[in-house]
Amino acid sequence: MTPIILLERLKEFIEKNTADIILPIRLVKNTTLPEYGEADEPPDGGITERAPEVHLIRLPDKDAEINRIPYILLQFLTGTDEQQPGDDPDSECKIRIIVATYSDNDSEGSMDVLNIITRLRITLLKAGEVGKQFLLRKPLEYLVYPDDTRPYFFGELMTVWEMPIIQREVHTHYVDEE
Repeated sequence: MTPIILLERLKEFIEKNTADIILPIRLVKNTTLPEYGEADEPPDGGITERAPEVHLIRLPDKDAEINRIPYILLQFLTGTDEQQPGDDPDSECKIRIIVATYSDNDSEGSMDVLNIITRLRITLLKAGEVGKQFLLRKPLEYLVYPDDTRPYFFGELMTVWEMPIIQREVHTHYVDEE
């Protein structure tokens, strides 16, 4: 199982568990977005609230950093395969989950981030796995960024996942029998 499959399963899990969290979207004025054209009205056909979008690795483009808020971004950080002498092989993957929200109210914006992080924290810890192949390892770290980025608010969860072990299929060391 690859980190790509982990990201896809995690995206499905997060979309399912945050679908009922409805947040304000940023009203885009005098901006051209490829999917909306000239935007003098709210994107999404006049919708001013929606559940966070979930994206993998990166956002679609630079403008999406603020124009697609609220969103949740899943980023692959590192993967490790190791086996210490006398121990079983081990494989893990680190995924950062970034949460971005928008609000004209500073307190509400930070609370929206904390709400999503708390929902994800609770559902991930209760499930303990995604896709039946990937097990969540502790510690599960999370924070709301203290930076003044208003009216945009950000936070993240740092997750570590136990990956299925890949077994060697071919022996590379042969003893020459002469």
